[in-house]
Amino acid sequence: MRISVFGSGYVGLVTAAGLADMGHRILCVDIDESRIKRLRAGQVPFFEPGLADLVARNLRGERLRFATELDEEFASADAHFVAVGTPPLADGRADVSAVFAVGHTLAQRVTQEGIVAVKSTVPVGTCDALQRLLDDSCPHRMHVASNPEFLKEGAAVDDFFRPHRVIIGVDDPKTGEAMREMYRPLQLSRERVIVMSRRSSELTKYAANSMLATRISFMNELSRLCDAIGADIHAVRAGIGSDERIGRAFLYAGPGYGGSCFPKDVSALIHLGKEAGVTLGIVEAVAEANEAQRLYVWEKIRSLFADGLQGKTVTVWGLAFKPMTDDVRDAPAGVIVTKLLEAGAIVRAHDPEAADNFAAAYAPANDAISYHVNEYEALDGADALVLMTEWRHFRNPDFGEIKRRMRGRGIVDARGIWTMFGLSQAGFDYRTIGSPAA
Repeated sequence: MRISVFGSGYVGLVTAAGLADMGHRILCVDIDESRIKRLRAGQVPFFEPGLADLVARNLRGERLRFATELDEEFASADAHFVAVGTPPLADGRADVSAVFAVGHTLAQRVTQEGIVAVKSTVPVGTCDALQRLLDDSCPHRMHVASNPEFLKEGAAVDDFFRPHRVIIGVDDPKTGEAMREMYRPLQLSRERVIVMSRRSSELTKYAANSMLATRISFMNELSRLCDAIGADIHAVRAGIGSDERIGRAFLYAGPGYGGSCFPKDVSALIHLGKEAGVTLGIVEAVAEANEAQRLYVWEKIRSLFADGLQGKTVTVWGLAFKPMTDDVRDAPAGVIVTKLLEAGAIVRAHDPEAADNFAAAYAPANDAISYHVNEYEALDGADALVLMTEWRHFRNPDFGEIKRRMRGRGIVDARGIWTMFGLSQAGFDYRTIGSPAA
């Protein structure tokens, strides 16, 4: 098939490169000229394991091209994917203006009947509205499908080729069969495609992310209870996770969820409920618990310094919202570093991939904050170390070297990955979340 993909972010670029690797001919469209120039040269503008090789292979094979507009060849494409951003508005609603901008472009440029598949996460009813726009303004019959993405940052390439499911929302069987054919190479081992209505498909994406966020917030609330009553969240996790009805995934307490999906999608689902006159009390509580968890970590840090943080040096290990990505959108570290700087602390930070993005989004390097390539160098003269992201090279560090380089002995382990090292007995003032090891 010939397919255009609008958007070259995490979703759009993985989708474009993945479809090309399945043998389709792909044009990836983005209005950002500098980004397109880099992509044409094989330079992926963000960190995602395996994606650079995937893009390079399909550029060489001439199955993948990049452009700033839909060209004549792909104006007659079989399908057009919409994978543009839908950031949150001030009131929590998703901003779908970019989705409809693509709709207007397609209405003006396409030269034959085709499918418009919406990958972007959008409120329920968006695909219906996009269908009406195209029916009213496009001279060719376009069939809108909802095809939400379920790609985890840090594992997006693997998720694309080995999906748990492919959700397709359509209002006519013919479009559903065409979409199923597009994903046929992913169907060789087992049935992965689930076809439903467009509105059900749109809601499925919000429901899935909100369910995962619910598990995280539930465990974070339990971690605070564990601290209060002397229980161990790690033991509790093992105990409940061994129940097959519950499972082990997304049961890790930490500083709260972040990134481009969970905060935005939870907020959008709450707003959708309000618009429909349905109170989603559990989902609202999930968002409130997430904010409370970030403040709980902050209080753990503050408790290290009876005389305040003014003039104290604090090292922060990990800035991305999770490992294996350079994404810092709504990262818990953003809240913590901002509060440290507001309190007058000097911050020395390290992240193997996200430092540049973090500096641009939250705090450019200056006299109060510095960014370091080496994690141990960031410790020099520190009064405390705060672990915010559990990158692999943090899992078994040299605590002797940590002690040698630090001036103080305070450690706040916001991910709970050092509880087995006996750090309190080793002379550190060790604090974590939900574990008596602290």
